Amino acid sequence: MRHGRPASLPKGLRVYAVGDIHGRADLLEQVFARIDEDNARHPGMQEIEVFIGDYVDRGPDSAAVINHLVERSTYRKTVFLRGNHEALMLAFLQNPSALAEWEPVGGIATLISYGLQGVLKADQEQQIELCASFNRVLPPSHRNFLQDLRPSYVCGDYFFVHAGVRPGLPLSQQEDQDMLWIRSDFLEHAGPFGKIVVHGHTPVMQPQILGNRINIDTGAFATGKLTCFAFQDDYVRSI
Repeated sequence: MRHGRPASLPKGLRVYAVGDIHGRADLLEQVFARIDEDNARHPGMQEIEVFIGDYVDRGPDSAAVINHLVERSTYRKTVFLRGNHEALMLAFLQNPSALAEWEPVGGIATLISYGLQGVLKADQEQQIELCASFNRVLPPSHRNFLQDLRPSYVCGDYFFVHAGVRPGLPLSQQEDQDMLWIRSDFLEHAGPFGKIVVHGHTPVMQPQILGNRINIDTGAFATGKLTCFAFQDDYVRSI
């Protein structure tokens, strides 16, 4: 699909962008297979895989998702962005009381995926115990993965980010809080952002390709649809 605007990538480069995964390791495996098949059909390009954040929570296999992504990074050029759910996960690893904010948005499902017994409405003692247990069982490769996540990624005329950006603020000056959490101020802005913003965070039934942004979060944990777009030259297509 041609954008109808001069947004493009450098010649010889193809970027695959993957939406919010939320613990759906099964759908992630299918996306890997689709990317590999697409690469085989269109060889001879430099290829980068960009993952838009929210790898954990809500779905059943958050630990497996991170395993898959860590393994993928050993033989493919990958870019992993931080989502708000990874920020909440990291906060709990550092502060037991952060479970109160993480638990209502799917944190218990992530703890269970690591073999822990999640506790709804945990009291202070239970929070401390869970935090200590999680720090013990979390593989070092997973901890490194979480700590190394990027807030954004720029390639050609595209700005890849989890939630969005603050209108009126240069892309180089965006704050992490907005890039992880922003919704209405970003979504309702009809003007340009400086580049085409490719984002997730706000689920939609179908991917949105608009004049200033592209939303690739199709609510995978609930809908069973994990979106992957291929960007090349001045085209974008779903794979």
